[in-house]
Amino acid sequence: MSYVASHDNCLYAQHHALQLWQSAQRFDMDMAGLRRASKLCADDFLDKDRLISPEQYLNLLQHMARSLNSSDTSFILGQHMLPGHYGYASQALLHAQNLRQALHILVQFQSSLCPLLTPRLKEENGQMILYWMDQWGAPAMLPFLVEMHMTAVTAMCRWLSEKRLPWRYCFNRSRASHIEQHQVHLGRDLRFDCYLDAMIIPSEYLDLTWPRGNEVSAQLAVQQATRELMSESKKIPQAQSIIPQLYDYLALNLRCAPSLENAAHYFECSSATFKRHLARHGTHFQAELDQVRTHMVLYLFHFQGMDNEAVASYLGFHDATNFRRSFKRWTGLTPSALRFALDR
Repeated sequence: MSYVASHDNCLYAQHHALQLWQSAQRFDMDMAGLRRASKLCADDFLDKDRLISPEQYLNLLQHMARSLNSSDTSFILGQHMLPGHYGYASQALLHAQNLRQALHILVQFQSSLCPLLTPRLKEENGQMILYWMDQWGAPAMLPFLVEMHMTAVTAMCRWLSEKRLPWRYCFNRSRASHIEQHQVHLGRDLRFDCYLDAMIIPSEYLDLTWPRGNEVSAQLAVQQATRELMSESKKIPQAQSIIPQLYDYLALNLRCAPSLENAAHYFECSSATFKRHLARHGTHFQAELDQVRTHMVLYLFHFQGMDNEAVASYLGFHDATNFRRSFKRWTGLTPSALRFALDR
């Protein structure tokens, strides 16, 4: 299996990091402190081939958030994030014909468009869900990153569609103290304590034609972005960490009771080495397995309409009582409490 660590150089300095650097200059920040925190300087952004690590990008972002110390920083940065100036992937977004195409472009070229989080799509029962996952093991920064990325998608879609779309926002945390910023930049349909960071929209909005869309330009840009990605993969490691790949592995094998040993074998390393890889990303196997189980339960409840007994059977539990006990260990909630949080 191929994956990169957060300290590996796999991101272009002229992309997102340059945008942050320019924002820091506009905010009149202490640039010397920013250089020390990120180990980057202005000259690093002049070389179009200069690569930096996700760790440097995260340090740059973390230092900005700490220095500005404002409840709206994540939202302001998100406003200018997409479509961005990230090569043909940004051009493809700019010419997207509708929301469906834009979301698929975002996921297809995530390493260029949103390298710090992993976006996933799922369409079920008349709804499209775009959910965000940590990629590099930055749990302390995750709320900030989620706010930034949700704002980026919301602002981009509002600009390209020329209307405010009826997104529903779900957050894997308690109610934010700066709720007014969420309402201004995202909207009022906000759900907290959902155990998933997601944006949900009715499917009827996916295929409405966008006034700025151009079929030929979008197709050409996607083709060029694909060639660009394939060409770059021969020169630099693809910017995907072990975390999203483990998520996919666990999701596919969830009903077979995946173990640490089997996962380590899949990733072609020993159990001890595998645990060290996860520890460097601020996590461990049981935490990742519990997250996948929780997400599957959310999916079965919300999209499949299953009850406790059906979910317990699907996940291989002997009965609903054992399932409820395990679910409370994963989340701290009973299944009924979570169903209430989703449906309220």
